Amino acid sequence: MPLIRILSTFLRGTYRSSRSFSSSYRGPICTSFAKSISGKPRILYQNDSGGHRTNLHLLDPQLWIIISGQAAILGFCGNTVLAEDGSIKSNSGDNVDDSGNSGLERIEDGSVVSNIHTSKWRVFTDSGRDYFFQGKLEPAERLFGSAIQEAKEGFGERDPHVASACNNLAELYRVQKEFDKAEPLYLEAVSILEESYGPEDVRVGATLHNLGQLYLVQRKLEEARACYERALKMKRRVLGDNHPDYAETMYHLGTVLHLQGKDTDAEALILDSLKILEACGQGESMTYIRRMRYLSQIYLRSNRLAEAEKLLRKQLHMMELSKGWNSMEAITAAEALAITLRLSGQLREALELFEKCLDAQKKLLPEGHIQIGGNLLHIAKTFMLQASQLGRTNNSEALSKLEKAKNYLENSARIAKDLLFKLKKQKSKGQKHEKSNGTLRNYEHAALVILLQSLESLAVLEMSKNEIQEPKTEHPHAAEDSLLQCVSAYKEFGCGTQLQDSPEVKSEYVSCLKHLSALLANKDKETTTVTSNASPISLPELKEEVRRIQIDLLSHKKG
Repeated sequence: MPLIRILSTFLRGTYRSSRSFSSSYRGPICTSFAKSISGKPRILYQNDSGGHRTNLHLLDPQLWIIISGQAAILGFCGNTVLAEDGSIKSNSGDNVDDSGNSGLERIEDGSVVSNIHTSKWRVFTDSGRDYFFQGKLEPAERLFGSAIQEAKEGFGERDPHVASACNNLAELYRVQKEFDKAEPLYLEAVSILEESYGPEDVRVGATLHNLGQLYLVQRKLEEARACYERALKMKRRVLGDNHPDYAETMYHLGTVLHLQGKDTDAEALILDSLKILEACGQGESMTYIRRMRYLSQIYLRSNRLAEAEKLLRKQLHMMELSKGWNSMEAITAAEALAITLRLSGQLREALELFEKCLDAQKKLLPEGHIQIGGNLLHIAKTFMLQASQLGRTNNSEALSKLEKAKNYLENSARIAKDLLFKLKKQKSKGQKHEKSNGTLRNYEHAALVILLQSLESLAVLEMSKNEIQEPKTEHPHAAEDSLLQCVSAYKEFGCGTQLQDSPEVKSEYVSCLKHLSALLANKDKETTTVTSNASPISLPELKEEVRRIQIDLLSHKKG
């Protein structure tokens, strides 16, 4: 196959593969817990994407953002965070001081609700919240369960305090992915609040928003859409159509519509939510930037590169002004823009941005950090595309580009493999820490994806060199060896782990298998077998493995 076809075919898949540098992206579905306020039932809903960033002892304690190519997402979803301004939102949408010193809430007859059950309910709720944010989910679960019991004994089975306690426990179950336990608690909270305040009350809308989050993470899109649409209607009536909480639900409804393939409606909602934030003076907030980033992803997925580039340039400019280049926020924005430029063929500027990001990362991150490995892979792919553009017009320059790319790929693979061995060793020693396990899994996931991509890219690079080198390369089996390493890496670090079920990992693995199958198919019929870890692999076996994994991926996509 000619050089330009090999490189173009492989590198055109950059958007698919580069998205995998983050943990599996699930969209902005992270929610926040209610902070109890002296006897006041609280229903709090999520504030965009993001994650509760636990300290990571193995690696850098704060910079664990893995660049997701087109989908440069800040943080890994699945945990919960406080409101972005550090305050806690009240039921009505107003902000309450984080200390929670708002006094006791008066009930409708004007008396003050205060008894032993009130005190216990408050203590259980506050303590449960504290344990939750420490990553100690088992004691948090017990305390939230006790809060429900105290609320029922002190206020009655159908009191809003019960609804608040149910919502908190449901949130914990959602984070633990115990969805069957979370849903009935959310539904009970909605039912109680409807009885207490009426079906159109904004507090009902806040809980429906949380329930929508649960359905969204399960990809029950119709159910999520119904919750968000109803919540949006309530918020508009009570808060008005220029309130940031109204924009909050508007944005999340837009994400659901995007996942349903209704990009025109999704785009309109997200743009409106951005306009509301601008009108509220939040046009430079991280919430605003994250929503812009998500909209840029929609543009990229529909190949609207110019519109995506415009948004990403705006984001980078905002980050440069507010954070400066020595910040992970600016690096995140710059890498997202660089990948977009690479997709649109603006390779020189893309390479300059990647290299600028690499210099900044080396100052901020420890040596061998996986995010550095991801950026090295991005730079290598950009060099490979430059070589592809040269085609047959300048063989020596094309080979020079490929040699540079090879150096970056080898370093990227080394960083990823070192991290995978380190994590594997840690697990074999039985080192368990509830607080950081989720974060470590995200690192492990990113490292395996980067390793598979780096090895596959090395194979494509060697095939490209063979097309233009005269005489042919001294290592005729270099491409095959890299792909066999890819197979071995998947079996060593993926099989028997949670990573085995990752669609991103499977996609990268099946891509390696396809390249290996193509190499075997071009051999003599007598040699259509290769050896990996002393086990021979035949061409029919490779094709069957590809077919099986593709069925799994299709099933996951439909699910």
